[in-house]
Amino acid sequence: MAIHVMWFRKDLRLEDNTALTEALVSLQENDHLLCVFHLNDKQFLPEAPSHDYFFSAVAHFIKAAKKQNLTIHLLTGTLTEAFDQLFACYPEWSQLYFNFDNRGFGRKRDLYIKELVEKKGITVHSFEDHHLHQPTEVTKEDGTYYKKFTPYYKKWIQLPKPVYQKQALDFEKSVHFDDAPHFKAGTALLAKLLENRKTDFSTIVGEDYAHKQLQAFVQKRLAAYEKDRDIPSIKGTSRLSPFLSFGQISIRKVWAACQGMPSSTGKATFLKELAWRDFYHMIYFSHPEQKNYELIEKYRNMDWRKNEEELTKWQAGQTGYPIIDAAMRQLNQTGWMHNRLRMIVASFLTKDLLIDWRQGEAYFARQLIDYDAASNIGGWQWAASTGTDAVPYFRIFNPITQGKKFDKDGTFIKQFVPELAQLPLKFIHEPYLMTDEEQADLKVVLGTDYPLPIVDHNEARKRALDLYSKIEP
Repeated sequence: MAIHVMWFRKDLRLEDNTALTEALVSLQENDHLLCVFHLNDKQFLPEAPSHDYFFSAVAHFIKAAKKQNLTIHLLTGTLTEAFDQLFACYPEWSQLYFNFDNRGFGRKRDLYIKELVEKKGITVHSFEDHHLHQPTEVTKEDGTYYKKFTPYYKKWIQLPKPVYQKQALDFEKSVHFDDAPHFKAGTALLAKLLENRKTDFSTIVGEDYAHKQLQAFVQKRLAAYEKDRDIPSIKGTSRLSPFLSFGQISIRKVWAACQGMPSSTGKATFLKELAWRDFYHMIYFSHPEQKNYELIEKYRNMDWRKNEEELTKWQAGQTGYPIIDAAMRQLNQTGWMHNRLRMIVASFLTKDLLIDWRQGEAYFARQLIDYDAASNIGGWQWAASTGTDAVPYFRIFNPITQGKKFDKDGTFIKQFVPELAQLPLKFIHEPYLMTDEEQADLKVVLGTDYPLPIVDHNEARKRALDLYSKIEP
């Protein structure tokens, strides 16, 4: 008898899970499958929405798998300690299966474990499962990586996409070791993590919920995606990012669902967004230093302002610019932010306040329930004009005009900045234009009930242009 181990991470699903499917197929007559998930305390972020969402998803996945007669056992301690424990307890362990993470911390972890277990004589089977195309699949003719999205996309869209495989899985050979002390410790630790959650996301996680969200999107919103995706007050985007980020749905299933719908500008635009996801994955893979350093080297010595007070006000949604504040409060209250708003608040932090983009990226990493390192870092470097194919440095979003354009009636602002809900439309985007008499009539005292702008946008724009232009050749 041999034991094959399936190691789950950010692939919290049973359907169309490449490593799991291959692990099951590999089992011979007397083989057994042991499924594990490692609780790494170095990745815990107590009270952070991203932390609470992820472990809500993990707990839901374990319960859902149990209903399908598949037991997911929990490992604790360092990675080395956890896997050494497996070596000691299961000498018949011969194969390891997992879906490979090809960038950042995940890549280092996976390569480390691969080396560790291979030294023990265990055969490793890893699969790239998280994207439609992997970094080395979409390259220039000379094998180098693209730096611009448009030529990348032209090649990407022509390539055949991997097939979504919906198939019945037989978990009869999975093994259950509830009495093992090291598994009990993992169960107790997860229970503690769940008990200490600030927010319980249990009702909006899991494969079944993800499937319902996908079907609702492709059937009701996909065709109008192009025109609706920039309006934060309506449900015009897919809202699939949390499920893709933690593997609660496969990217192949999303692609297949879209292919089954009629052609439309909305469909074409959404598929291009999936290409952006692969593009940023490729950028992070080929430039692993981008989490800490600007990809455009001339910006690596930027004289970013260090202003903790302004940073804190930006984080709290207290900047005095309603669309910025509504966006940040949406993030803080829900763990998610509309994509158009992510660009606006990132531009405000890096251009209006001239605060280091890494500060914004780190805050998003903590707050976002759909955090994806490659896309988040890529997006922040795009906004700061320091990354590949980034917005030109002189393109600086005006928070007032952006609010008027994408939240014309102030519906979104009124939802997340309730102290401004009673303001007439002429003031909803520019409350600082109110006279003292108007503030008294509307019962909104600027500087008390709602802050005055922490910076004058026009002056801030000039300051940013001056700083960036000094670096330009």
